[in-house]
Amino acid sequence: MSSNTQFSNEQEAQQQEQTKVSESVQKIPNRRKLSKKSKSAKSPSAFRTISEVAEEVGVQQHVLRFWESKFSYIKPLKRGGGRRYYRPEDINLLKNIHYLLYTEGYTIKGVQKLLQKTRGNLASVISGEAKLSEAVIEVKSNNAISSVSKVVEDNREELEDMLENLKSMRDLID
Repeated sequence: MSSNTQFSNEQEAQQQEQTKVSESVQKIPNRRKLSKKSKSAKSPSAFRTISEVAEEVGVQQHVLRFWESKFSYIKPLKRGGGRRYYRPEDINLLKNIHYLLYTEGYTIKGVQKLLQKTRGNLASVISGEAKLSEAVIEVKSNNAISSVSKVVEDNREELEDMLENLKSMRDLID
């Protein structure tokens, strides 16, 4: 038997052994299934590390550290070695800051002013702005539709003539 055949037989035997082990582990009663991400195992009120928060907010870790220097309301708990642990309130604030900076187009100074005015409570400002922006979008789309229909009505005869000309040209080509 060649060395390649022997090697593949050994691989198959190892795979079968791993399958048996995983099947026997799955049969353990009251066993909690492990997920690849451990954040789902944490309680919503649990503190989060900077890497978990960065992933949840959608920015890099260095951006969170920068925001700490710019926004005095962000105060994560620091333990030995300078490790940061963020409270759920900190995470909500960071998400709101991210929304204002990246979606609404605010500058850092603009968000700082909003934080000062609201004393760190951006949730009310954002929900109000979201409702306002939805209303503005709806009004703009209604205006756009009405302006297009007005142009069509004003030029209906000319457009119908153009359509007839195009149809006659198509008939000539066919």
